Amino acid sequence: MLNNTFNILVTGSKGQLGNEIKELSSNYSYNFFFITRDDIDITNKESIKNFCQINSINVIINCAAYTAVDKAETDIENADLVNRKAVKKLALVSKELNIKLIHISTDYVFDGKNFKPYCEEFQTNPQSVYGKTKLEGELEFININPKNSLIIRTSWVYSYYGNNFVKTMLRLGKEKESLGVIFDQVGTPTYAVHLAKTILDIIPQIDNEKVDIYNYSNEGVLSWYDFAKEIIKMAKLSCKINPIETFQYPTPAKRPHFSVLNKAKIKEMFNIEIPYWKDGLDDCLKRLGEINSVE
Repeated sequence: MLNNTFNILVTGSKGQLGNEIKELSSNYSYNFFFITRDDIDITNKESIKNFCQINSINVIINCAAYTAVDKAETDIENADLVNRKAVKKLALVSKELNIKLIHISTDYVFDGKNFKPYCEEFQTNPQSVYGKTKLEGELEFININPKNSLIIRTSWVYSYYGNNFVKTMLRLGKEKESLGVIFDQVGTPTYAVHLAKTILDIIPQIDNEKVDIYNYSNEGVLSWYDFAKEIIKMAKLSCKINPIETFQYPTPAKRPHFSVLNKAKIKEMFNIEIPYWKDGLDDCLKRLGEINSVE
């Protein structure tokens, strides 16, 4: 890269991760271009290529995704368009223009039937349309194989921005006296700030011939019930959280029962430390004004 200048295109910039990257961008000496579907059609190869050439883009962070997990079960075409076709187009442009591409994927590529944390090379077996389209996007990307590119699989993402489990629990926790939350789905929350910082920190170190896959979530293991309990407790709400089983809360899309990710590979490769999940929740609740910063 000339003069080590990184001109970074961030797709899906109005989502949780995209917004957090934008928030952190002033801490880095990179040049950022934050785009949404209104700025570039990422399902159109020429549209992406023209933008990248005009702005000398040499890194793309693809935060764009169709993430409405239950809606995807019936809206298959649109889920496929964003989660597979767009990824293919981004990968093709990255290969042609020698651009580093960082693509964000999901724990839903696994079936959740494991008994130990998922390593990157474990067998994939998605159980939902969302998971299948995300895996198909990964496979398109790997098949095209742009140099210096990687996939980061993450889980249970939440943020100050957008709609997420933390905000839902806060809202319902204020409205209701009690709530039933699933206890037999186990994983780890990912605070989008921590993921965003990791992505921006590792960019200069990415140097690989074949597409690499890495797992990233916060540290720790818990159920959605445990997560909800901690949100309510930290926010000092009086709502009672009751444990329920998955069958008591049926959804159109099947969720993984176990989606704990093994993060040894990313920690070792890039020499990073990953914060504990409660630290992320604490910071998010402070930013949302739900707990006092001096506590």
